[in-house]
Amino acid sequence: MFTSYVRRGVFALPCLAVLACSPAGEGSLQPEAGEADTRGAQTNPAESPGSSGFAGAAARESTLNGSGGIPAASVIYWGGPIYTADDRQPVVEAVATHEGRIIYRGAAAGAEVWFGPQTRLVDLNGGAMYPGFTDSHVHVLGVGLREMTLNLEGTTSIADLQTRVAEAAEGLDAGDVLFGRGWIETHWPEARFPTREDLDAVAPDQQVVLVRADGHALVANSAALEAASISARSEAPEGGDILRDGEGEPTGMLIDTAMYPVQALVAQPTGEARAQAYLTGAATLNSVGWTGGHDMSVPWADVEMIERLAETGDLPLRVYVSVNPDGYGALAQAAPRVAGDGLAITRAVKLYMDGALGSRGAALIEPYSDAPQTRGLMLSEADETIGVFTDALRSGVQMNVHAIGDRGNRLLLNWVEEALAQVPADERALPDHRWRDEHTQIVQPDDIPRFAELGVIASMQPSHAIGDLHFAPDRLGDARLDGAYAWQSLLDAGVHLTGGSDAPVERGDPRIEFYAAVARADLSGFQGENWRADEALSRADALKLFTAWPAYASFREEELGTISVGKRADFTIFSDDIMTISEAEILTVTPWMTVVGGEIVYAHSERFHASPQ
Repeated sequence: MFTSYVRRGVFALPCLAVLACSPAGEGSLQPEAGEADTRGAQTNPAESPGSSGFAGAAARESTLNGSGGIPAASVIYWGGPIYTADDRQPVVEAVATHEGRIIYRGAAAGAEVWFGPQTRLVDLNGGAMYPGFTDSHVHVLGVGLREMTLNLEGTTSIADLQTRVAEAAEGLDAGDVLFGRGWIETHWPEARFPTREDLDAVAPDQQVVLVRADGHALVANSAALEAASISARSEAPEGGDILRDGEGEPTGMLIDTAMYPVQALVAQPTGEARAQAYLTGAATLNSVGWTGGHDMSVPWADVEMIERLAETGDLPLRVYVSVNPDGYGALAQAAPRVAGDGLAITRAVKLYMDGALGSRGAALIEPYSDAPQTRGLMLSEADETIGVFTDALRSGVQMNVHAIGDRGNRLLLNWVEEALAQVPADERALPDHRWRDEHTQIVQPDDIPRFAELGVIASMQPSHAIGDLHFAPDRLGDARLDGAYAWQSLLDAGVHLTGGSDAPVERGDPRIEFYAAVARADLSGFQGENWRADEALSRADALKLFTAWPAYASFREEELGTISVGKRADFTIFSDDIMTISEAEILTVTPWMTVVGGEIVYAHSERFHASPQ
């Protein structure tokens, strides 16, 4: 029995068996046509000896490998459906890899010629394999910190929030900072935001800072507000808001840029602790099936740390980095930065047009239906942003811009159009700039065709739609739902899409994201009245949303995104076939294995394949 193999320093995997060839073989395999590496000769039915299965292949390895000109595969995968996300050959029986690249895909019979004495056979045992799922919008460090601090996901009420805070505060000294993230109030029976009084009642002596799931709002207790010098006399900064009670006192709720003074109280990890938090985030993403992540809003100072982790082989996730605006100048001098043989690439900058819908920070053309006194918050200005855009066209930096409300999305398209008009095509660094609208949540229908016309990719997170369905109709009214989370309408208009989770805003699970894309219903199956069910995607398109299309959105379609010969061996293996099982069952499949560059970076403790006895 072969032992498992893993990337150094990533996981201490449980003992994982892989299928070795048995003396009796696995049945007769007749050679069939498949796609193979052109560096070696491909057999055809007439040339193939008529021996039995992979056992026969092992017996013939001296003539079919090595001196025969065909390199033996490092690994052969078979035993379940293998989806390629390539319309030319959408499903195959077997895949062979060598040195981190795919050398064969096709019928199981055709794979036997790639078998050698050191080849590992991975029997899917009825599970299903896909190109590596990539989260096109994730915050890797944020995921790691979520796992290492007070995680408030699933909080059911203000009372539940108070219980969790009280438990976390036990043992802390007066003046200590208690930080947590992940609460969202839209399902709470109290039907309101939490307040400083709610937190003071259970943790009056510590500085309590709790960030809402979307990252665009937080609640702080009185001690934290005092430490940050926020009082009734404080004015809300541009692009932010301080919510107040009837007497003008801060309630503890701070929106967008108003969060900064309180966030500064929370100590950020540095050095090796920061690197470990990043690796924790990456490993957490691996454990649910992600092989890659487009890492958003990364401080420029973190880029070298990420590159070091890639170069040393410690990073188990393929990352595509979008840095904060403070890194634009340095990146523009050397884009793209590539480390670890493509394991980490930095070539994009993340900007913000507006805030989030849940906290009413998303910029709308018309006032909020449930708060007519506001149209949300704009976080960018035209002249400055267009100036960055024109420079980016000349430097080749990709611009990935957060836009949620219909005003934020429209202005983004307007500013892209203006920048393109100012920079002639022959002055642009790239013929295809592939800039991205991160979220694209609420769009006026008339603006949908403009995405394709301007070459703007819609980077969308399906789980936002199935969470927001519980409050978006109240925020927007029915009419504006026509352009809300409009995945199919954008696709029909010829717009390039790419999909992600926005973790830790959401859980960050490919099963949830795939389910949300095809079911367009919450995790209980509830969809709500007139939630535009026709905007759901087909399963074939949903698969591409997390495989082929993220590769295009990161300029890597020649290397990633489909199971095709010559591409990197990044695979996601689930316990069942998410392309055919019921929608509800998609949420119940088990991530069995995650493979990056041909190496196992995660394997479930259950043995989904076993060695012959």
